[in-house]
Amino acid sequence: QRRVISMSFAMGYEQMKAILEKRLKASRFQHSLGVSATAETLAGKFGVDVEQAHVAGLLHDCAREFRNEAMIAEAERRAIPIGPVERAMPLLLHAYIGARRVREIYGVDDPAVEQAIWRHTVGGAAMTDLDKIIWFADMIEPGREYPEVEHLRQLAKTVSLDEMVLAGLSASIQFVVAKGHLIHPDTVLARNEILLKGISSAH
Repeated sequence: QRRVISMSFAMGYEQMKAILEKRLKASRFQHSLGVSATAETLAGKFGVDVEQAHVAGLLHDCAREFRNEAMIAEAERRAIPIGPVERAMPLLLHAYIGARRVREIYGVDDPAVEQAIWRHTVGGAAMTDLDKIIWFADMIEPGREYPEVEHLRQLAKTVSLDEMVLAGLSASIQFVVAKGHLIHPDTVLARNEILLKGISSAH
């Protein structure tokens, strides 16, 4: 039996899940369930609102219902700013479009959830704990398979939220560099902020 859902959500989790399942391909839907469950666990561990994490995790990829080549048009329809990196890699726009879709389709009126979805791919400046949890849950949910994932899953059990996210950001940047792809400036901002916070607190 789930807890009563926040008034910021016009529908219950199961209703959101049923709508999402119809709109995403099966593998993307399973990934979304994995991120939702992982985010809920991390939220409980780090003292973040569990319901917000559960819903943001479920809906973080809701805009993946659109084809990659449709992302720019969908972003423009919603007056979402498109930077040079997004224009070169339109798939990144799914995070920003998804942050708007949660209100349009799923009845979510919660700026914290919208922001966490907006930032779940490349991060950003002044990330909240919820932002960090959704970003990291997306990296380590049970369906993910890549060389560093087990190490990152272990970190989630043993270190602070910032240490965990710092390791994830570093791994993400190294992966993108190895692929020869563009690095989004928001990812660098997010990593630098955590490092600078650690440096200033050490003095």
